[in-house]
Amino acid sequence: MSKEINSQKASGSLDTAKLVASVAILIGSLIAYYIYQDLHPVVRVLGVVAGIGISLFVLYQTTIGRGWYQYLVHAKREVRQVVWPTRPETIQMTLIVFVVVILMGIFLWLVDMFFLWAVQLLTGQGS
Repeated sequence: MSKEINSQKASGSLDTAKLVASVAILIGSLIAYYIYQDLHPVVRVLGVVAGIGISLFVLYQTTIGRGWYQYLVHAKREVRQVVWPTRPETIQMTLIVFVVVILMGIFLWLVDMFFLWAVQLLTGQGS
């Protein structure tokens, strides 16, 4: 029992060290981008991309990283199961939204004009 607790503590501290290392690599690559301004921009961007890749690799080695990766895998699987509307359905719904927005705009303009007329009538400014 105590071996499991010690193993979990060691694994937790190792995960924490890996998380810190991942963040340090990411921040280091961003700082290097600004420090080495004399290099060609493509080289600097490739350095940042490599830093992000290494940082993600180190992050994946932790339990939190694996959990996030599994979440993304499940989310991708769910997106595949969605029944997406066809092009005609999308165009039809877009036109319906445009028509409703125009009609609501006209309605609210008429209500505003009515209230303007009522306020002017009540305050005596309309005569």
